[in-house]
Amino acid sequence: MQERLIADLRSWDAIAGHRTGTDGDHATARWLADSLRAVGLEPDCKPFPFARRVLRECAVVVGGDRADGVPLFDGHLTDADGLTAPLAPATAADGCIGVAAFSSLGGGAANAELERARRAGQACAIVAHAATEDAVPGLALMNAPSYAAPFGPPVLQVATQHRDWLMAAAQAGVSARFVAHAELQETTACNVSAAVAGRKRGGKPVVIVTPRSSWWTSTAERGGGIAAWLACARHFAATPPARDVVLVATTGHELGHLGLNRFLAEHPPAAAHAWLHLGANFAAQDGTLRLQASEEWLPTALAALDAEDVGADSVMPAAAEPVGEAANIHAGRGRYASFVGTQRWFHHPEDRWPHAIDIERAERTCRAALRIAQAMAND
Repeated sequence: MQERLIADLRSWDAIAGHRTGTDGDHATARWLADSLRAVGLEPDCKPFPFARRVLRECAVVVGGDRADGVPLFDGHLTDADGLTAPLAPATAADGCIGVAAFSSLGGGAANAELERARRAGQACAIVAHAATEDAVPGLALMNAPSYAAPFGPPVLQVATQHRDWLMAAAQAGVSARFVAHAELQETTACNVSAAVAGRKRGGKPVVIVTPRSSWWTSTAERGGGIAAWLACARHFAATPPARDVVLVATTGHELGHLGLNRFLAEHPPAAAHAWLHLGANFAAQDGTLRLQASEEWLPTALAALDAEDVGADSVMPAAAEPVGEAANIHAGRGRYASFVGTQRWFHHPEDRWPHAIDIERAERTCRAALRIAQAMAND
């Protein structure tokens, strides 16, 4: 499997960007569709309308200092002229441009403070510096779960190296020019899916889902799930399962799971026998693996990881809410097993082949995922 896994990861990494609705997103869909056809499956890539944000000038300027960045995709924007106002700490930015920190990993005190500032609506804009000094300095972006309903003032995400002068300017109340300008471009996006007919007809299907979009290239973040998804497609195309198997790679992960939500509108979670969610980061160098599973599939998932000598760094408690696409499946009363994780290049432009990948662990985890898929499909 390792040779095939390396080829898949290189193919993914060769597409420079996977943001929803972009040329890279469309190229990824074509590659996955061709990969399905190569093993005799018929891909379904029906497009749906999508309004893409095309970024123009997005920066904060203070005297001779300038930080270019990326707006939060579920916040509001400025026009091309932007605005000018004093800087201030986000907690005291009434009528000012607030300065805050954020982490792409979600949660934590910094993100809670930023969320409060956004909800309070007192700042006319917010510039947020990435708090990734202990991981990989740079601009690791936050997801936009409210993409369909943006809220709060414009928020510009900038890289870690701008933290010190921005904080000093905020403490001094220095005036800044802020612009977060983007245009909406009407385009399309699509999920990529295929169905494998089972030997026994009439039962509930098994659905194997992985996200296929992200902010940057995101090879360690997305590559493991894509590779495991393709491994399942190749296996079931060659060895028909007892149950029908539906494979879907969804777009819009970073934008509130918009592609998955479209898929679930036609495939309710409770209507499937089981779901296997192949989530983020489990192929990453020095990454962590979190197993999430409903009660019915937890023993199977643990046994599969044990059989392939893959240690889960954590297992979701029975009463906890899962994260990632598994949250949507859980909310719809689906039964599932899910792999997710964390890593230092998460949402960072430098998440690339080969330095971000642990190929040995990625292979073992893909094998474990295939074991779970086989158990579900032949149950």
